[in-house]
Amino acid sequence: MMEPLLKEASIIRSVRRGTAEVDLLQESSSNDGNAKSKPLHHKAPTTPKEALDVLRQEPDYDSLISVLNFLSRHETDGSPFIKLPGPLSAQLVQVLVAEIVPNYWALLVEDAHQSKASGLRLLLYCLSSSTGMNAITVKLRSLMQDAKSEAAAGTKRPDLSLNLGIMLDLLCRVLRGDGWLLEAYRLATAGQEPPAKVKPKVQAIVGQFGGGRIVSMAAEAEDILSKNPSSKSVDNIWPASSLEYSQWLGRNIVKVVVSDQTPDAVKFASDLLAKALHLGHFEMLVRQIVSEMVLKPAAEPRKFGLLMSNLPQSEQRKVLYSILKLLSSDYLDRLGRCESAESGPRIAAVAGVLHEILQSDQNGRRDLVDWLAAFSGAGLGEGVGIRRAVVAVVSQNRDDLVTVLERSLGQFGDQLYIKHSPTLQQEAHAQVLLLVAGYVHRKTPIKLAMLLRSSTWLNAISNRLAAPHQRARFLGMVVGEALSGLADKGEKRLNFKMEETDEEEGRWYKGLTNVSDDIGPFAALLSPSTDIPRASREAPRKPATRRPAPQPPEKGFIIEELSDEEGPEEDDLVPYAKPDSDPEDSEDDATLVRRDKPKAPVYIRDLIKYFRDVDNYDRQKLALTTAPTLIRRKADYGTEVAEHAEELATILVGLSDKFEMENFDELRAQGMIALIVAQPEKMGKWFAKTFFDGDYSISQRASILVVLGLSARELAGYETSEYAAAAAFPSKTLPERVEQLYLGSSNSHSQKQSSSLKPLPPNALDSIATSLTSDFLAPMAASAADAVTGPDVLKLSTFTSRLNNDGRDETSAAANPKIKYKSQPAKAKPRVRAIPNTTAQLLATSFFTPLTARFQAALHASSSSSRGSKTILFHPYLLALYLKTLAVVIHAAGPGTLSLPQTTAELWRLLLSTSVRAAAVGDLAVTQAVLFAYVALLDVNEDRMRDVCAELGREVVEAQEWVAGVFGGLRGGDESGEEEKVKVLAAGVLVRLREGVEKYRLMLVGDLIGFG
Repeated sequence: MMEPLLKEASIIRSVRRGTAEVDLLQESSSNDGNAKSKPLHHKAPTTPKEALDVLRQEPDYDSLISVLNFLSRHETDGSPFIKLPGPLSAQLVQVLVAEIVPNYWALLVEDAHQSKASGLRLLLYCLSSSTGMNAITVKLRSLMQDAKSEAAAGTKRPDLSLNLGIMLDLLCRVLRGDGWLLEAYRLATAGQEPPAKVKPKVQAIVGQFGGGRIVSMAAEAEDILSKNPSSKSVDNIWPASSLEYSQWLGRNIVKVVVSDQTPDAVKFASDLLAKALHLGHFEMLVRQIVSEMVLKPAAEPRKFGLLMSNLPQSEQRKVLYSILKLLSSDYLDRLGRCESAESGPRIAAVAGVLHEILQSDQNGRRDLVDWLAAFSGAGLGEGVGIRRAVVAVVSQNRDDLVTVLERSLGQFGDQLYIKHSPTLQQEAHAQVLLLVAGYVHRKTPIKLAMLLRSSTWLNAISNRLAAPHQRARFLGMVVGEALSGLADKGEKRLNFKMEETDEEEGRWYKGLTNVSDDIGPFAALLSPSTDIPRASREAPRKPATRRPAPQPPEKGFIIEELSDEEGPEEDDLVPYAKPDSDPEDSEDDATLVRRDKPKAPVYIRDLIKYFRDVDNYDRQKLALTTAPTLIRRKADYGTEVAEHAEELATILVGLSDKFEMENFDELRAQGMIALIVAQPEKMGKWFAKTFFDGDYSISQRASILVVLGLSARELAGYETSEYAAAAAFPSKTLPERVEQLYLGSSNSHSQKQSSSLKPLPPNALDSIATSLTSDFLAPMAASAADAVTGPDVLKLSTFTSRLNNDGRDETSAAANPKIKYKSQPAKAKPRVRAIPNTTAQLLATSFFTPLTARFQAALHASSSSSRGSKTILFHPYLLALYLKTLAVVIHAAGPGTLSLPQTTAELWRLLLSTSVRAAAVGDLAVTQAVLFAYVALLDVNEDRMRDVCAELGREVVEAQEWVAGVFGGLRGGDESGEEEKVKVLAAGVLVRLREGVEKYRLMLVGDLIGFG
């Protein structure tokens, strides 16, 4: 009676239980001999409906593999059934994601390491579709909501973090592959459906993958997972990184266009690109697509032109301008002024790339015309090479060439443009004007002659010569002489007979009218090595002289009598000190003693190798400690530093403290300072460009600003680094005893003191600002303390004593603010520098001007990447540090700078810009930085305040009103004391501004009513 019951129980439970329980029951029933020990397996399904039923009944592993095999092979109308949208396929995908993946994921992943044709591959294939991605994102969103609700309730479910990690791992694995979106597009357009049904499917794919939904969801899930200490971490969740996801999108877009050039496919790829451009990595995405579709052997730039032509007009312009920037930075920046023999073919190759991309795109050619003649165009801060290449492309159409000439000439002579545009911008437009004038003269000389007889030309030269800034007048003179030399003959030629126009720079500008570039093949850009051969290499080394072979010692003893006349010299022979014991050699276990310690690098290329070995602590530490001294030592010997400066600077800026080294930030900053001091003209501009264009964090950008400020101080002679003395070769120093004979004890002592100065810390700009502010306020504080009837706000001894004493004795100073300055009068500020400021012009052109010009360009930029940089730039801490850097640089240049009127006007107008003043509202750090910048301006212009009021009358009055508003809006008395410091600083600036306004009131009133 019991046997039938046992048999039926085993049969019924075999369907609902797992394989382990089935085997157990079968083994118990096989003892009676009526049944054989035989595992039960489901047969392979023949229809999708059967496959769905098997999946819902919790199949064993072998049954699951058979189902996945069937689903991956079953097709409908030539397409995989599981990937086609439909109700049955959606149910299958939902069961796979919601039930199969959580239960079998660990087993599938383990099996994937043992077999290539594993179940994991079959599962990923079945889920690699839009339907699969929808199911995964829905499951992820559900798990994240459950995790948030549990975190709010204070309960914990360990299965949530486990399933969340599984879903993130599944998402990363499903999205891998460069042909993912191409297959999704082909599946959406497969069949004979009308366009009205196909278009929504394609747009759904664009919206799902082109935007940032997947990135934001993956990042949020990763954040939730990281906050749970008991959860198992998932390695490399790359969809959570917008950078890696943008790269994945770029590769998929390239795959679509390369594989299918039908209008609908190209439109699909263009829509994806338009969406992807707003993910925050605009320039990186454009670089990736251009490098794979244009700058690659056997590439077809025409396909990239098709991709661009389907973009919206605004996005098309942004992509084109980004391509120009890419070509300039990667291929043309190292050409300098393009005077080498290699510049012609390289510029022709870049022109060929642009010509191929825009061959059938008239909108793109109009964008090139706008780029050349627009107010903020022509490649601010870029080399002249990209302008030559663009002009070569535009010159293919004579009407476009004449349009650029007329617009450039009108803008070049505009008074507002001369007064308010940055110097770098005016130089770029002057180069465009000269280049285009040469082309027009060669094609239609009568057109240039007529233009030089017009009122536009006469007004341009007149306005330029009447400009208050020396650089603006110089550009007007060189343009006038160059264009007149093309159209006029004999004595009619314009010649100002100035030394500036006949020097090297003036001759170079005037020579641009003779430049003519062709559109050539761009094979030179496709070569593996894109480095430009340099004309100057290291000097050939002299052949080493062979030393004579040492003679064997003679046998026996040799007795030599030494005279006592060399006694004084023997005193100079200092015996070697006993070497200290190596702590590593004191190990008891000999196997623990290291004998492979790296040696200090002696060449710049070795230093770079050490920095790139990021996994070796010893090399990283040795490179950081050696870099400041080695760079300074190699600066004037050979071309090592000049050739590797940019590469080394890129490494230092992006270097991270992986090993948490002591003094890491200071050593890294000192390495960058050494690079700037070694190559100030080149590296000052490079660091200014990197600050605005580089993809760096706020801390890395801040370090660039600090380095620029400290380097400017060192170049101007305000600071001396101990690394400068350590880098001096021994052959350049005399023995201490001989040095005392020539220099004397006092000079030697002072020399030793100056060379032993400690390097400034990386945050030294704040201390420099505090010191300069104290020097600025000290005379006014003394006058206010002496004037008993003066307003209390001008009694600034409390603030200056706090600055000098670092907050000590604040109570006593506040109790009696007059005593200190009556007994100790303010020190007179020295008017003559101890070290001549021979680098003033260098600081103005290579430090100050690039920073201010690129700041204004970032304000007017319209691309998404520039908007992102603008958002970072107006971070309160970064903006305050930027303004302090400008103030430190202009103060380091000093009052003897020839371009001081121009730099003063640029910084003054920048401080009064709407963006800066809006950022200062409610932020004490930015407000204090703006006031400190005014302190620096008023300090260096102390002896030319009359000229400042004459040139910047409106700006002076506006600044006075703004500072008065700041002073009136601050109450002071806060616990930290910061608001009181800012109020006192505003009072000092306001006093100096009012002194200038009162003294030159008539001049300011005349300027304000228009006849000054």
